[in-house]
Amino acid sequence: MHFTSEKHLDGGVLEREFTLGDVPGILWTPAAASAPVPLVLLGHPALGLRKMYPRLAARARHCAADGFAAATIELPGCGDRPGWPALDQARADLRRAMAAGEPVGEDVVDRLVLPLVDRAVPEWQAALDALLALPGIGGPVGYSGGVISVGVRLAVVEPRVAAAVLFAGSLVPRAVFEEARRVTIPLHVLLQWDDEGNDRQASLDLFDAFGSEEKSLHANMGGHTGVPEHAGEGAARFFARHLKRG
Repeated sequence: MHFTSEKHLDGGVLEREFTLGDVPGILWTPAAASAPVPLVLLGHPALGLRKMYPRLAARARHCAADGFAAATIELPGCGDRPGWPALDQARADLRRAMAAGEPVGEDVVDRLVLPLVDRAVPEWQAALDALLALPGIGGPVGYSGGVISVGVRLAVVEPRVAAAVLFAGSLVPRAVFEEARRVTIPLHVLLQWDDEGNDRQASLDLFDAFGSEEKSLHANMGGHTGVPEHAGEGAARFFARHLKRG
């Protein structure tokens, strides 16, 4: 991990940009603590870190206020990373179907999501290796938001992730429903009831498939970008219960 810049944000939060191989990312840490702090991995949609930065930084500030470090990395084929023609074609096919008012076929969903998950999750794990080796960060680890299929895979394969807040707002391949049955960590799932780009019933079916003994679904009225502020407060309380020691 190579740090490329740093700056201090309001509230004593230190923001550092880094690269891990060819993967860029950002780490936010709270003011000096007396013991290593838990870490929240901030997922995001495949829109690029530059475009998502204001929302990610706001979420990171909330994490820091609760005594957590927060980090994110750029997804494959997104932002300033090299292009990925197959992913671009799948995105184009998705946009074409949605613009025509047609159902999005399973083939398009699989081509769009499954290769992204296969590449992104090992990169998240490599980032986690490097982040937990830094002084001042000690876990436990939570995962929050982003492409829900990435969160599902991480919850299955990464034992260091102790709890997850998932956003039910993206297309989910059928294969991910099978993976969801193997998820056992505590889950806090957010759903926008009127999300124009989301299959509500598929989101409900995915929640039903999760194998976790502790899972809660929090549905709010409104579209994809209309998540109410109190939804974030509920997610913060969830992480406080599961990530704070003692």
